[in-house]
Amino acid sequence: MLTTLTELSGAFTQLGLSPTDWLFIETGVIAAYLVFAIAGFGTALVAGPVLIHFMPLSRIIPLLVMLDFLAAFSHLLPSRQSVVRAELLRMVPCMAVGCTLGVLFLLNLKSDVLLLLMGLFLIGYSVYSLAVKVRPTQLSAGWSIPMGTVGGLFGALFGSGGFLYAIYLNGRLTDKTQARATQNALISCSTVVRLSLFVITGVYAQVSLLLLAVCLLPAMIIGSWIGRRLVMRLSREMFVRLVTWMVLLSGMTLIGRYLAG
Repeated sequence: MLTTLTELSGAFTQLGLSPTDWLFIETGVIAAYLVFAIAGFGTALVAGPVLIHFMPLSRIIPLLVMLDFLAAFSHLLPSRQSVVRAELLRMVPCMAVGCTLGVLFLLNLKSDVLLLLMGLFLIGYSVYSLAVKVRPTQLSAGWSIPMGTVGGLFGALFGSGGFLYAIYLNGRLTDKTQARATQNALISCSTVVRLSLFVITGVYAQVSLLLLAVCLLPAMIIGSWIGRRLVMRLSREMFVRLVTWMVLLSGMTLIGRYLAG
């Protein structure tokens, strides 16, 4: 017991976070899961630019994957009957390949390179979302290969490939309830794959990372709770557009931080 308490105390010390730091981090996580509850993706797009001021991206993504694992399944359970299994079976193998590649890049690239790549990714995603008004109305099943693979790559590397899953599924399924439920199922599968890969590679051997996830669990629950209530009152499109502008600003901030050295 004494040994365990000593280890936990050492893990807290290793985090090196001040009360102000905790306030920013907890607020960022609440905002991230509020967005996730409404849009179905985007935790890393919102929380990443906040957390990256306190820890490297190679710790942020595994941290959010643990929280995503719980959040995704809580969203999936009420709508599991609407999941289109045929689309899920097409996407999952491709997504798994992309996740594997993304984890390899995440654990082997330098932190400053990842900072630059994440900034470019956030800006690219934001510009696409704001500029492209007309989404594909009908996509062939063959699009599951690039969308699933690249979505898995972005999910493992930047913590957010869900927007590609959404584009594909909305271009395949006319029933929005089925598209949303299948997207939730796919993100759930993605978190399981990424979680397994991080376990295999030993990322979760760090006690401080596990402790940080436990400390942020209440923030995830609060954000999800608020988001579920807001989704009944706000236009999803309007909310996602507002968040996209925030993500664009975050991406520009990260690029500026990279250039400043």
